[in-house]
Amino acid sequence: MLLALDIGNTNIKAGLFDGDRLMHYWRLSTTRTYTSDEMGVFFMNLFAHEKLPLKSVDGIILSSVVPTVNFTVEHMCREYFGLTPMTVAPGVKTGIDIRYENPRELGSDRICNAVGAYSIYGGPCICIDFGTATSFGALDASGAFLGGCICPGLKLASEALVSGTAKLPHFELVMPENVIGRTTVTNLQAGLIYGYVGQVDYLVKQMRREMNAPEAKAVATGGMARLIASKSETISVVDGLLTLKGLRIIWDRNRNK
Repeated sequence: MLLALDIGNTNIKAGLFDGDRLMHYWRLSTTRTYTSDEMGVFFMNLFAHEKLPLKSVDGIILSSVVPTVNFTVEHMCREYFGLTPMTVAPGVKTGIDIRYENPRELGSDRICNAVGAYSIYGGPCICIDFGTATSFGALDASGAFLGGCICPGLKLASEALVSGTAKLPHFELVMPENVIGRTTVTNLQAGLIYGYVGQVDYLVKQMRREMNAPEAKAVATGGMARLIASKSETISVVDGLLTLKGLRIIWDRNRNK
C-alpha cells in the first residue's frame, strides 16, 4: 500500500492507498517541534486503530510546503516504516508542462493539485486550494500549467482582521443568512465570507477570460472549499482529497524509476 503525505502550514494530511483506492485518511496538526519519534507514535496508533501493520506500507510519497519539518518526517519514515519517501521536487515526473518562468518556485502542493485536477476532471480547468493561503492554478486543454494566483486564506484573513483591530471580537466562520447583518458578529461573517465568495468568482471568471476557456471547470479542495462553494457561481466540483489523489498519480508515474 502507498502512504501519501501532504504537509501544509496548518495540517499534515495522510492517505493510505491500495492501488487507486483510498483506504484510510487522517489529518494531523503541523507541529514544527515534534520529533520523529513523536510523529512515529502518532502513525503507530493510527495504524493500530485500523488493525494494520506498518509493514503493510511498501511506498511513501511526500509533498511539503514546510521545509523545517521535512527532515523529521523523512527520518520518521525510515525509522518506523523502513522506507525512504519519494519527495515531489524538481526531477520528479508529473506529466504536466509547468510554464512558470522558474518552475522550481511552484509549490509541490500546487503541482499535486494540478496533476489531480487534470487527470481526474480533464482540461481546461482551474484548481483552487482553500488552505492557509488560497491558491489558484490554471491548466489548459493539453494539461499545461499556465500559472495562477495566491491570496490570503479565509482563516488567515479573519485572524488578521481581529488581531489588527481593538474592539472587533473573534467569530466563527459560518455563512450568515444575509449580507446585511444586524450584529457585529454577523457583519464580520457576511463581509468576510460573502466578500471571499465574490473574490473567488471574480478571479475564476478573469482566469477563464485570460485562458480563452469559458468552459474551464473550477475544482476546489481544502478545508474551506465546501463553505465557499455553497455560494459560488463558478465552482463546479469540490474534492477534499485532491492533493492526496495527485500524490498517488505522481507516485504511479515514477514508481519504476
